[in-house]
Amino acid sequence: MTKTKRIGILTAGGDSPGLNAAIRGVGKTALGFYGMEIIGFRDGFRGLVTDRRLRLDRSVLAGILTVGGTILGTSRDKPHRMKIDGRTGDMTGVIVNNYKKYGLAALVCLGGGGTQKNALRLSEAGLNVISIPKTIDNDVAMTDSSIGFATALDIATETIDRLHSTAHSHHRIVVAEIMGHRAGWLALGAGIAGGADVILIPEIPYHVDKIVEAIRRRSRHGTNFSIVAVAEGAMSVEDARTFTTAEYRKEKALNPRERNEAKMELAAIEARHAGNTLRLAKQLEELTHLESRVTILGYVQRGGTPSPADRLLATRFGSACADLIHENVFGVMVASRGNGTEAVPLVKVAGKRKTVPPNHSWVETARRVGTCLGD
Repeated sequence: MTKTKRIGILTAGGDSPGLNAAIRGVGKTALGFYGMEIIGFRDGFRGLVTDRRLRLDRSVLAGILTVGGTILGTSRDKPHRMKIDGRTGDMTGVIVNNYKKYGLAALVCLGGGGTQKNALRLSEAGLNVISIPKTIDNDVAMTDSSIGFATALDIATETIDRLHSTAHSHHRIVVAEIMGHRAGWLALGAGIAGGADVILIPEIPYHVDKIVEAIRRRSRHGTNFSIVAVAEGAMSVEDARTFTTAEYRKEKALNPRERNEAKMELAAIEARHAGNTLRLAKQLEELTHLESRVTILGYVQRGGTPSPADRLLATRFGSACADLIHENVFGVMVASRGNGTEAVPLVKVAGKRKTVPPNHSWVETARRVGTCLGD
């Protein structure tokens, strides 16, 4: 008699619309199509360490497709550096032991870039691991799209749509800060879809005078308002140069002291960058003599009901993941490729980030419709 496969699943990192749809996709395919058992671990990798789990049966999976967030909860805990009872330690061995104790045939990890690295560590520790990419930033490498991006794009675009009327009515510059610390996919996509006049992303450092010139040009043509969509990680040319130099020093450090000094410099730059959108708005107001207002979207971009596109993507990911487990394919991430999915080795994903190429079609489209990118 064939033994029933039992698989574990967890969600890690920041929350994202569509996580429940992915859990459901894995669960319903594993349960109904392959006859597997599935256990969910609460609050990311911590649940696998502290024995916080629940059985995911049909009754638990029912009705979660349209629910935002994750029924399993999430955390940013790392298996190799987790704080337990006030002390930080490597919990990889505990996870390996619990994996065996629960009789798991595979572990499914849903998460962003950090989760892909943690999944690889567990794979290298001997566990059968498959990951599913999620992040509203859309910056997980080797996949066309990640769970959560489509919903966040809808939310950010709708916000820009709404800001147009108040900017036009009061002849204002409205600066909308959109999530995207190191990748500008969300700000760029929402900016184009929402008709922003200026779009600033981390991959293209900006000159303030170029933005001012674009706003003044609009004023000369009789349009006394502008919408500026700015990714939270967008930097001026000067700040970007300083940051890049510090990153280079960290990578080329010859000893721990030099590396720590570079890390401290990077942290100081990040701290100074906080509030950059407010400072930029003030600069634009002073230089253009147009009233300026700031809207910071923040966590609203992560919340709410996932869009149909995210539900579809998440369900496809989840179903494909169950297929791979049935086929005993592990150490991979389920990637979106065109209209299908592809199993990509975790070693090709972990530690990499998908950023916006300078010649990407979205960038070229923005330029052609007259959008200022600050360069």
